Amino acid sequence: MMSATSTLALTHFVTLADSFDKDKVTPGVLGFIVFAVIGGAVWLLMKSMNKQMKKVDFEEQPEDGDAGTTVSAATQAPKPKTS
Repeated sequence: MMSATSTLALTHFVTLADSFDKDKVTPGVLGFIVFAVIGGAVWLLMKSMNKQMKKVDFEEQPEDGDAGTTVSAATQAPKPKTS
């Protein structure tokens, strides 16, 4: 059962919603803030990813079939970096 206060509040919001032109509704300030926060989070994640990718020391080793023509993988494997 609805109280008189909730009924009054509901009718107030319905009339307020009807006064807007539904073809001209924009996201407003809240939409901009959400978009800016998501953009900032993506920028920080990309910055962190670039930092982590620069730490990777990847050197491709030959496949098993090519081991006879080059130095064995055990002798040419780089030593792991310790920081």
